[in-house]
Amino acid sequence: MIVKMLAVGAFAANCYIVGSSATNEGMIIDPGAEADAILGTVQQTGLSVSMIVITHAHIDHVGALREVQEKTHAQFAIHESEKGLLLSAPMRMLTSLGISPVKSPPRPDRLLKDGECIEVGDLQFEVLHTPGHSSGGICLSGHGVVFSGDTLFNLGIGRTDFPGCSHERLIKSIREKLMVLPDETIVYPGHGPTTTIGDERRANPFLQ
Repeated sequence: MIVKMLAVGAFAANCYIVGSSATNEGMIIDPGAEADAILGTVQQTGLSVSMIVITHAHIDHVGALREVQEKTHAQFAIHESEKGLLLSAPMRMLTSLGISPVKSPPRPDRLLKDGECIEVGDLQFEVLHTPGHSSGGICLSGHGVVFSGDTLFNLGIGRTDFPGCSHERLIKSIREKLMVLPDETIVYPGHGPTTTIGDERRANPFLQ
């Protein structure tokens, strides 16, 4: 499995390019900004991107979505509960933060549900619905890794002070969906360095 990480934009959100070394098929997770850098990395890997998955619709994770999709012609997928937020929240958040607008996100091609499988060549990832930071936040689990979006960080968790967030729901999501994974599972978060489920189980102060 190929995994390339780029920290993009003013919020240093992690964008992941994930693909099969056997079939050269790939997906992009959270193209938040810097479309040219993302597309350049895709070209370097030699992957053919067929899917773009958004873990949640906050602007730092979708800012380059339209441009990346237009260049790759990939299918765009997001959790069904996040569709409304995707089409309404980004511009409001940009305005509140004083950031110049970006191209508005396109409408999703595929609405995901908890437990659904995303296939990329010979790779399969399970969709884990993990609300709390966002109502339709998801993680993707498979092949010994989990892409955790803004649900779980290295020694941290996602913010819950935005409208529609819930600290209680986030902790419940982490305990029920992520802490049941094997300790050796590598966690690729939406911000910051990688970690493992075991390390977070033992040391994350929010989970003690």
